[in-house]
Amino acid sequence: MDSWKRARGILDGAGIPPERLARVRPLSGGTYNTVEELVLTDGSRCVLKTAPDAPGLRYESRLLVSEAEFYRRAEEAGVPAPRLLALDDDNTTLLMTACPGTPWDGSLTEAEQTGLRTELGGQVAALHRVTGPAFGYPSGALGPLAADWRTAFTGMLDAVLDDARRFAAWLPRPAAEIERGLRAAYDVLDEVTVPALVHFDLWRGNVLVERPAEPERSAESVRPAAPVRIGGLIDGERMLWGDPLADFVSLALLGNIRNDEAFLAGYREAGGRTGFDPPALLRLALYRAYLYLIMLVETVPRKMGEDALRWREEEVAPQLVGALDEIRKATS
Repeated sequence: MDSWKRARGILDGAGIPPERLARVRPLSGGTYNTVEELVLTDGSRCVLKTAPDAPGLRYESRLLVSEAEFYRRAEEAGVPAPRLLALDDDNTTLLMTACPGTPWDGSLTEAEQTGLRTELGGQVAALHRVTGPAFGYPSGALGPLAADWRTAFTGMLDAVLDDARRFAAWLPRPAAEIERGLRAAYDVLDEVTVPALVHFDLWRGNVLVERPAEPERSAESVRPAAPVRIGGLIDGERMLWGDPLADFVSLALLGNIRNDEAFLAGYREAGGRTGFDPPALLRLALYRAYLYLIMLVETVPRKMGEDALRWREEEVAPQLVGALDEIRKATS
């Protein structure tokens, strides 16, 4: 089926007259699903995601179920994000509204970035106030939700390490050694008792920035430009119910969230808790290890090229080793 005919069918299933479809175009930037923009005759835009029919990591099964849940809950929290329009019965096609803006890039001034980080902190705090029925991935990819965070999160770690063995993925240390080191810190997971909404993929590429139009000018005056603002938080497919601290990893990808004063100020002002006592730092090291394991293992099923592999070996692997060393020092 060609993309035009398929898009018309998806619109029809969502209650949108298919004759309103004016254009279909592929969107770049996604690393797993196929993403297309649907432009309607009135100029409004939708985004269509289609899951691949290809091997992936265990947690990537039924990702669109988790993404749909994220958009429902973000709307509940009052956070800008796409609005869910339809998820098909097979959970392989997701239709959502498009958010204004473009992915956060390096063109922003330092003052603009500070303002955006503060705004983002408030929005993430609002997400973290949303709670779920239990812990884990709503998709059910790793089984039913768990009654406690330790069971859910250690299951996630076991799954990605099993994936590493299944795909024979390169890791900076043997999978068995990594597993032993992580297990020494599992007791601190018992401190998490409330399953909070966690996006878990909030690097800058998944934050859309809405830029104001050029200010109106006249002979008498120039109207000041409106500040940039966040247009939407997108790609919620890796959403989980868990520890709010887990979001701080992708929010400071390859860095340290404690250095992001603007974000933390916005987060605290909106009611978020940011204590970094030793148990919290140990949990944060576990979550860093999990994300960086994913980033290394997924290179195999996604058949990444040499440049991507080299970057992950040179930039991501040392971050994994650093997290493992932190855990070893704190638990020895």
